[in-house]
Amino acid sequence: MNDILLMLPGPTTVHPRVLNAMSQAVVNHRGAKYGEILTETTELMSKVFQTPNNSYLLTGSGTAAMEAGIANTVAPGEKMLNVVGGKFGERFMKIAQTHGIDAKELAVEWGTAVTPQAIKEALDEDEDIKAVSVIHNETSTGVAAPIEEIGKVMKNYDALYIVDTVSSLAGDEVNVEKFGIDVCLTGSQKCIAAPPGMAAITFSDDAWAAAEKVETNTFYLDMKAAKKSGDKVPPQTPYTPSVSLTYAMNEALKMVIEEGIDNRVARHHKAAKASVAAVKALGLELFADEAVSSATVTAVKMPEGITDDQFRGTTRDKYGVELAGGQDHLKGNIFRIGHMGNISYKELTQTFAAIGMTLKGLGVIDDAGAGVSSIAESYL
Repeated sequence: MNDILLMLPGPTTVHPRVLNAMSQAVVNHRGAKYGEILTETTELMSKVFQTPNNSYLLTGSGTAAMEAGIANTVAPGEKMLNVVGGKFGERFMKIAQTHGIDAKELAVEWGTAVTPQAIKEALDEDEDIKAVSVIHNETSTGVAAPIEEIGKVMKNYDALYIVDTVSSLAGDEVNVEKFGIDVCLTGSQKCIAAPPGMAAITFSDDAWAAAEKVETNTFYLDMKAAKKSGDKVPPQTPYTPSVSLTYAMNEALKMVIEEGIDNRVARHHKAAKASVAAVKALGLELFADEAVSSATVTAVKMPEGITDDQFRGTTRDKYGVELAGGQDHLKGNIFRIGHMGNISYKELTQTFAAIGMTLKGLGVIDDAGAGVSSIAESYL
């Protein structure tokens, strides 16, 4: 049994309740029993999205939902504004380009967040923009975008508001209805804390209206097909779903609702503040602008004089804590601490003990326990 503590920005540690749910017998995915489970799970999903609109499960990673969100609502040749301030903003733009969309980049320095004003100016400059894509929580940089404030801007324009909440839903403030989000998507393995392999998406009435005008250019991710199957009695998915992952999502979402969305978000924010304080206590430097730092992942500059392999290799192999490295040009320059899903002071204490001991062993710091002491102070 792997006893490594996963402190990654996904996948996250899965609760035994969720693992046990997956052990249930696989049922006919076209039968009434699965229809009941699918109905309950998608209703729970809409509660977590905080929308009266229907939600749909997709067997695939969060990237599948990213592609479904764009390919079904923006036609080839139409213009789309893509906010790019990290790896996943880049991915959204690449998906758009793959589908022949005229993808316009709104570049943001990595480590900072887009401003609502910048989006307003871009929309004012080009009235042909049909949609705007935003990554709520850019895990590659540890930055959270102000999606509520952006939503206020978007209400004054006809463009669709498409938001990736893969690493923020159930860990940070996401209210699809209140924020005016037209397409919202997420993944199973982040704050929801289910195993990897399932995504979810919800469309507003405006998004469905746009989808009706777009000639289908994706087969597996055709949302009109998903809606048609979902409207059946009992409801179905258009193609074979992962029955066992549906069980897992069902149980994980029940745990989110039991904890309370507001309580869960508050727990994640507390963990984020505690992590930031502990990073500073160890004399390390944050990568992201602290004013826009993420509630679910903290990005930290790698101390000078040590390599990524030395640092993360030691925390993992010697102390049993798996941290994430940097991506693209940040590889070797930062490390990332995921504090999402089923985490508390216990996991953070173990994490910062591992970080402190590793840094002292590498001769970077003298006080290996400064981070742990800080965590204790944050949770007293």
